[in-house]
Amino acid sequence: MTTHGDPATRSGAPAVAARTDPPAAAEEPPATTGDDSLPGALSGLREAIGATRYPLALPSAGSARHTATALTDQLDDYLLPRLARLDAPLLVVVGGSTGAGKSTLVNSLVKARVSAAGVLRPTTRSPVLVCNPSDAAWFRQGDLLPGLTRTTEPSDDPRALHLVTAPALPAGLAFLDAPDIDSVVDANRALATQLLAAADLWLFVTTAARYADAVPWELLRSARARGAVIAMVLDRVPAEATDEIAAHLTEMLAEQDLGRAPLFVLPETWTDGQGLLPEGVTAPLADWFARLAADADARAAVVRQTLDGALAALHPTVEALADAADEQLAAADGLDERVRAAYRGAERTVEQGLQDGRLLRGEVLARWQEFVGTGELFRTLEARIGRLRDRVVAAVTGRPAPAVELRNAIESQLVTLLRGVASEAAESAYTGWKAHPAGAGLLDPALAHPSDDLPERAERMVRDWQRGVLELVRVEGGDKRFVARTAAYAVNATGLAVMIAVFASTAFIPTGLELATGAGTTVAAQAVLQAIFGDQAVRTLAAKARTDLLARVRTLLDAEADRFLSRTADARPAADAGDDLRRAAGRVELARHRSGLSAADEEGSR
Repeated sequence: MTTHGDPATRSGAPAVAARTDPPAAAEEPPATTGDDSLPGALSGLREAIGATRYPLALPSAGSARHTATALTDQLDDYLLPRLARLDAPLLVVVGGSTGAGKSTLVNSLVKARVSAAGVLRPTTRSPVLVCNPSDAAWFRQGDLLPGLTRTTEPSDDPRALHLVTAPALPAGLAFLDAPDIDSVVDANRALATQLLAAADLWLFVTTAARYADAVPWELLRSARARGAVIAMVLDRVPAEATDEIAAHLTEMLAEQDLGRAPLFVLPETWTDGQGLLPEGVTAPLADWFARLAADADARAAVVRQTLDGALAALHPTVEALADAADEQLAAADGLDERVRAAYRGAERTVEQGLQDGRLLRGEVLARWQEFVGTGELFRTLEARIGRLRDRVVAAVTGRPAPAVELRNAIESQLVTLLRGVASEAAESAYTGWKAHPAGAGLLDPALAHPSDDLPERAERMVRDWQRGVLELVRVEGGDKRFVARTAAYAVNATGLAVMIAVFASTAFIPTGLELATGAGTTVAAQAVLQAIFGDQAVRTLAAKARTDLLARVRTLLDAEADRFLSRTADARPAADAGDDLRRAAGRVELARHRSGLSAADEEGSR
């Protein structure tokens, strides 16, 4: 720095002295204990935030995850430890843009070269915390900013907190030199934001060349929204432009409702051999901090205001998280419904196939006709029932090969139908998810088709159903009247006839398609079965077998749908996650008012 000038505070403002006085005193809040205590409510809120996830790719998800992380950090880094020790040293986080001179300013205020300063950027690679030796124990024990590793040596690790003591810094006050808020290193920017959220007082350092940059103002607005105590340093101001630049910055602060923030204007000047600014340049700011350090009540007022502001900001912020959780749940429900609708359609197609006669076409019809002896048998249909029964007995007990062929045909027809509906359902569900941003993020190409083992599982399911039909016939045979009617017939033959009855619908009402394809065969089969077993027995057996088949189909298709549903189950937040967040935030707000923190005299504390 090659020029020099006198230090100045807010230029052109008559009430500068009032603005730069330390905050006024305020009473300590009464302590609270038990489940309704403020620390207890905050711990409950932290648990609720940690239990809520936002994995679905919705527009609100990224912001919600970022906000949840920031809130968790603030609870751990600042709110909980600060509530536990309201009398702990006041932490001033010094933040600002790249090259603003933060480290030089900190070094000058504590009169020692404690933080590296230079032309290489970023200079501050790990945060540096400097305090009076008598306060070192508080910061060393790690209650504040517990996620940072304490070290007494400079480090390039951004997650290390370099602790330094400076006897020239008054007790009760500590400075934390944070990384640049606009650093080219992502980790540095994130850490700077995290550290600022752990500050009792924000000291923003900017320069005459960069005071209008967007990034600092975004953070300042965030600080204002949280009610944090803020002080501003306008550094490296050319002497001839001091009034103009300070006045413009004052106007900008007023426009952002930050007009009460103390503003210190430091002229462009030189540094000594240790890299420290002249004491005359930093005197107004150093005096302000000295008065603050000497007044325990004033420090308490700063803590109360910032703490209460942070607590008050929790409720609307958590409400936004709860809304995002509700959106996640609604999206998961919507995706599930698209899958269920696709597979409900598949079930309906199978059910319709059992009603409209389509399953009687082709191979099944041919094998059935062969099984019961289509020629001579049906030409004697109008003969006496006794003679007809004798012919059917001979057909079904003396022709084992046609029985096997009919069973195989039934199995093949059903499996073909099941493979078709499963394929259509998978394609429909896949397309439905692909059209949804949250669903597209969960898809795997394999989901567009049925499971590789579906044919084997479908075959096994149909064979199990066929065995179940035979068992049903055996069970129904326990009825003496039924035994009397069926004593002459093999269970297998009866079971196959019942399966055909299921394919022709339980009411045996032939459709036009059935008549056309079957040439009246199903009507003949109906007459045979009803003559042999009785009309009601046929209806009962067919109805039970049909119900059993549809239940097995539903189980098979449910397993296919679970390939989709398991993905939303893994991503789905708890059903009451949003409500849990709202209740937890409500308990914090209630505890905040009970604690007395919200009664702080904001006008005086600013």
